[in-house]
Amino acid sequence: MKKSEINLTIHLDDDNVPEKIFWDATDKEDAADAASNAISLSIWDHLQKNTLRIDLWTKQMPVDEMKRFSIDTIGGIGQTILSATGDTYISDEINALCDKLVKHVEEEQKKASQKPEK
Repeated sequence: MKKSEINLTIHLDDDNVPEKIFWDATDKEDAADAASNAISLSIWDHLQKNTLRIDLWTKQMPVDEMKRFSIDTIGGIGQTILSATGDTYISDEINALCDKLVKHVEEEQKKASQKPEK
């Protein structure tokens, strides 16, 4: 049986706010730790029938990128549902929601770029 590991290293400031996030995996081609500005980890507890979630982001993560990261994560869940269960209805509904959210973010960015500078 093959064993694979994924390791996360989080550097925290004095208030326990993430400053840096690094990840590495035994199957990753590059030997060096990879930096990231955000992670979202979900673990299913089959005994309690609920999910443990860990969401972390660095101080450097821009708000618009955090929104896009969240939308992309939701879209990934839609793909997971389709791959794991074949449920096209749920997958399509999640994808439609993601499309709506992307349009919202794009409209926000457009409005922000049109504001006169002070």
